[in-house]
Amino acid sequence: MNRTPRSIDEALRRARVFEGEYTDADLERSRRTLAGQLHELRWVQFLSTVPAGCAHTPAAALPEQAAHDLRLLCRGTVQHREASGHILAFENDRAPDGALTFASLLYLADEEEGAQFWWHYAAGSGSVTAALCVYLLHLRRGEMRDATHWAGQIHCLNILGWDTYTPVDHHAALPAPPPVSAAAVRYRLPASGPRVCEDALKDALDDLRTPCAGALGPVPQPIPALAAHWADLVTC
Repeated sequence: MNRTPRSIDEALRRARVFEGEYTDADLERSRRTLAGQLHELRWVQFLSTVPAGCAHTPAAALPEQAAHDLRLLCRGTVQHREASGHILAFENDRAPDGALTFASLLYLADEEEGAQFWWHYAAGSGSVTAALCVYLLHLRRGEMRDATHWAGQIHCLNILGWDTYTPVDHHAALPAPPPVSAAAVRYRLPASGPRVCEDALKDALDDLRTPCAGALGPVPQPIPALAAHWADLVTC
């Protein structure tokens, strides 16, 4: 896997054309490669000066900050006063707001792939909170291009204004005006969130979830008992 160049000089060295015969397609491919590398480099440099959350965060610390903020967002979501009701609606009708809640629970139980699947589902239905979760997930992994994509999705969802459920007040949006070279999300989260007993949650979730099967394949799905036991699951 090619790593992102650390400087513009390095990107130029990689893209330089040596003597010899090159077709127009070769030159065009080189231009696209250079443009993509420079775009990603500028985005990383931009994020090193623009805060992901409230404080200025060095680029090297972005994954750590994203991991902290994502867990804070998930804890606030599962502790929201309407969480159990949304889970019940999700069990019955796969309601998107419940998908956001269930995904946050899965993430806290270290079931990352299932969480990402249901966050995508909720974001596709207009949830800015779910899109922010996916953005932070990619940022935590260091997947800058995917994070850029989801920053754009957050911007689009804000324009559409479909979101009606925000369990944690985050005000996620692109800077105004948006940067020319990259997309970075500004958001604000509470300084601290409610505690969740994550170890106990992992054990309990194993007993309350149906086996991964059916039309969705290996995707975690809840059972009715989950809503009934919700308060016990998310309260220390």
